[in-house]
Amino acid sequence: MNFEAPKYQDHHEVKSKLIDPFAREINYLRLSVTDRCDFRCLYCMSENMQFLPKKDLLTLEELDYMCSTFIKLGVKKLRVTGGEPLVRRDIMKFFGRISRHLETGLLEELTLTTNGSQLRRFSSDLYKIGVRRINVSLDTLNEEKFSKITRWGRLSQVLDGIQAAQDAGLQVKINTVALKNFNETELFSITDWCASKNLDLTFIEVMPMGELGEEDRKSQYWSLRDLRKKLEENYSLHNLEESTGGPARYVRVEETKQKIGFITPLTHNFCESCNRVRVTCTGELFMCLGQENNANLRDTIRKYPNRPEELENDIKAAIDNKPKGHDFDYSRASIKGQMSRHMSHTGG
Repeated sequence: MNFEAPKYQDHHEVKSKLIDPFAREINYLRLSVTDRCDFRCLYCMSENMQFLPKKDLLTLEELDYMCSTFIKLGVKKLRVTGGEPLVRRDIMKFFGRISRHLETGLLEELTLTTNGSQLRRFSSDLYKIGVRRINVSLDTLNEEKFSKITRWGRLSQVLDGIQAAQDAGLQVKINTVALKNFNETELFSITDWCASKNLDLTFIEVMPMGELGEEDRKSQYWSLRDLRKKLEENYSLHNLEESTGGPARYVRVEETKQKIGFITPLTHNFCESCNRVRVTCTGELFMCLGQENNANLRDTIRKYPNRPEELENDIKAAIDNKPKGHDFDYSRASIKGQMSRHMSHTGG
């Protein structure tokens, strides 16, 4: 398919803002560019995943067209996710193209979430095209436990990638999923390590995404309310009002001067301030991570490649149907609100 992005997308103006039914301005897009990954993290995907055929995925040109349309409609922050985004073939061509919106000022931030395995290879190029901050998923500093949680990963490769990213000038934030009976004993060692490396840190509650078995999910869940109480046994934490545009709430650690974030979709959901939507690598627009309703943008892109108003209308219609929030709930005997799709499908 020969795809030419419409010329209008490079105009230096925002056409309109995306406002949902609850008066929330949607200015943050999280884009999954692939469902594939070189790890198989236990809370993210099954070991023998069935990945999508190539024809179902949006091409790099289609991803550019779609993201440029979102930017034209007021999206200011674009986070690229996966799977593992850096394993997609020629992904740097996409980063290079979309970075033109940083130059015009329409896009304020281009960033990504990665498992760190490919950072040694790509960090310098990411910095050169305008990426300044990245998130790296890292749940343990124990090599044996790392191999267990990722199934296929090597801790040394990730740590080397993090160092390469810092050397390239990237600000790195570590995302750690709080997993009961797995990394509870590493709470302070992870915190101290991040402080020693000048790395920000965010803890995330495990979310009921994908068919791993209900008991597995409940046994993994570690409330960040409990995690924070444990942190306060060793540190003085002061709440911060600042936000990076995402769902995290932040504290400053008095003893180490580092910033720690908490993403708590279960114990204290962040739906009232939700400013984001997610698009999968197949063009499914999910208005809420914890709801199944979505809009198929791929069909519109392929049916009307030279009529951008059709895609704009579909995006606006989807935002008009954005729900108030998710239904995740671990507080009962059975998990409420569990999604059938894996996190790797929607994008982390």
